[in-house]
Amino acid sequence: MSAGRAPARRRAIALGYDAERDNAPRVTATGAGQVADRILEAARQHGVPIQEDPDLAEALSQLDLWQAIPPELYAVIAEVFAWAYRANRDYGGG
Repeated sequence: MSAGRAPARRRAIALGYDAERDNAPRVTATGAGQVADRILEAARQHGVPIQEDPDLAEALSQLDLWQAIPPELYAVIAEVFAWAYRANRDYGGG
């Protein structure tokens, strides 16, 4: 029997933001393992940029579906959204 840690399950969290409706981005999908794989595949199929950050995924996985992100995560989420907007611009997505 191994005393090491079991490998962490892959997690995926999708965020959405509607400036007319939302005060902050919301969790629009969340899952681990095969569900995470399906979320990532859907993102790829729709040209959604994917950023891997296991620590942020762990923090966001604690939120409920459709829950707005808490203020303490605003700064890091703003960086993720800025990265996604740049990726869309740089790679012809928008």
